[in-house]
Amino acid sequence: MENTIIRIGILTASDRSYRGERPDLSGPALRNAVNALGWQVAWEKILPDEAAPLTRFLIHEADTGSCDLILTTGGTGFAPRDVTPEATLAAIERVAPGLAEAIRTESIKLTPHGMLSRGVAGIRGRTLIVNLSGSPKAAVEQLHVISPAIPHAISLLRERPDAEAGHRQPRN
Repeated sequence: MENTIIRIGILTASDRSYRGERPDLSGPALRNAVNALGWQVAWEKILPDEAAPLTRFLIHEADTGSCDLILTTGGTGFAPRDVTPEATLAAIERVAPGLAEAIRTESIKLTPHGMLSRGVAGIRGRTLIVNLSGSPKAAVEQLHVISPAIPHAISLLRERPDAEAGHRQPRN
């Protein structure tokens, strides 16, 4: 899968950034991290913290195949308008709990607030969707937690013939 381009969509859920009241810092931070991983940013979008528009957008992008992986940032906490996990659950067809579990496990090691993340991950069609925190630093840290597994996940979703060969880590 090393020679295959992984296309990433970045969706920021933020009322204030959507209204132009504050710059989106998480989306650009993720873009830089994605580029550093050698992946390709297919699109970036900012939407308000509203479940219905978030769900509609996620469904549309997954169903059109615009990208392999959608990273959401923001809306995963306890605030009343933090509805990204609910929007994602309404959009996905299958959950991928291991990714969210890995993110929380590693986040808790950095801050006790990591256990407050309600982020989820799942699959719609051949698109993987993963919720990341709204903090630029946390979003990038969380991306790095899951990045080793992403190429294999995308290979499986694409049903590549060599996908099953990637189950074991090479021994040193």
